[in-house]
Amino acid sequence: MRVLALDTTTSTASAALVEDDRVVIERVGGASGSHAARLPGDLLALLRDAGVELPSVDVFAVASGPGSFTGLRIGIATMQGLAFVRGRSMVAASALEALAHSSGDAVPIGAVVGVWIDAHRGDVFSAAYRIADAPAFASERLIEIEGPAVGAPGATMSQWERRWGAPALLIGDGALLYRAAAPEPTRLVAPPPLAGAIGRMASVRARAGGAINPAAVQPLYVRRPDAVLARERSALAPTLLAENGKHRP
Repeated sequence: MRVLALDTTTSTASAALVEDDRVVIERVGGASGSHAARLPGDLLALLRDAGVELPSVDVFAVASGPGSFTGLRIGIATMQGLAFVRGRSMVAASALEALAHSSGDAVPIGAVVGVWIDAHRGDVFSAAYRIADAPAFASERLIEIEGPAVGAPGATMSQWERRWGAPALLIGDGALLYRAAAPEPTRLVAPPPLAGAIGRMASVRARAGGAINPAAVQPLYVRRPDAVLARERSALAPTLLAENGKHRP
């Protein structure tokens, strides 16, 4: 099975071509230029360099989030467009799960892997998983013990320690940025490019019947977009002004 995978959760997107369980080629985009300007050109260039034609791609895979709102929208829309044109299915994979899978054999079976992605504003997108005795990149490999959330690093770690102890390993750019919030002996790991991991996850899921119609792919935001919050504040403003006016002496 041939999978074309894309991650646009950060400013430096990555793309990969995966055949069954093997990453054929993986490439990280430059920090300059927007995702909209680089896509789908970067994907087509990657396929060309791999000697593969677009029609031979069986499944399109994309990181569903969390991450940059604009990046998620552009990445998902790009892969949906390619999948629709070729009449192919898609797999949407959580960037949090992809990072946990990327820890590989760095921790033993039964250990806990925590994931922290920088969410800006002093927060991290987080999740925690217990490693199970299952094949690499299979859904059964990760047992979710703390679902996707967003919050302050210190408060997140304190909550984890109260519930089930500190993780054996903490991976992601948020882990490095907020290393002071990680207790000893938690091991901190820098995030690798995610497209290859997403492609391998997609290959396993697609073989198990987990690929979906492109129209069904939805972003995993965790935190609501600023534009939505701004609209809600604007809608509430007249009511708040009226209420404040009632209580004036």
